[in-house]
Amino acid sequence: MPNNPPGGLGHVPVAVYSCAQSSTALVESEERGRYYADARHWNVAGAWSDSDPALPLAERPGWQAVTAALSAGMIRGVVVSATAHVASDAGQFAALGVLLRDRRGFLADASNGTPARRTPGQARRRRDLADAASGWFTQAEAPEEGTS
Repeated sequence: MPNNPPGGLGHVPVAVYSCAQSSTALVESEERGRYYADARHWNVAGAWSDSDPALPLAERPGWQAVTAALSAGMIRGVVVSATAHVASDAGQFAALGVLLRDRRGFLADASNGTPARRTPGQARRRRDLADAASGWFTQAEAPEEGTS
């Protein structure tokens, strides 16, 4: 399995987890988590959620599924859209991160440092610039033999 550090780029399997009472908040949280993972080229292996934030974390069925996936090696990390989905304060969130690291995983908070999304046109332009800089050309743009 890849050994990319949290926050790094790479094809790392992760879970997106959220906990909120409203279905709208759950959908928005999952989208934010998926977006965060996608921006880092992490593969979202699954998305789990719970609808009762008052329930202790260890007793939530969605969280139990996430930890089972981590234990089975199906995922390397857990992405949450806000620390409040898994912890009541920053200290508890940090402690949970340590617990996941002890299980050879990581915990990522999608509310911090989400990069701006690029449009398909911007992505194409960046790829064209990189290809031009490296000397690669598409078949249609390749110079013909003997012409310069």
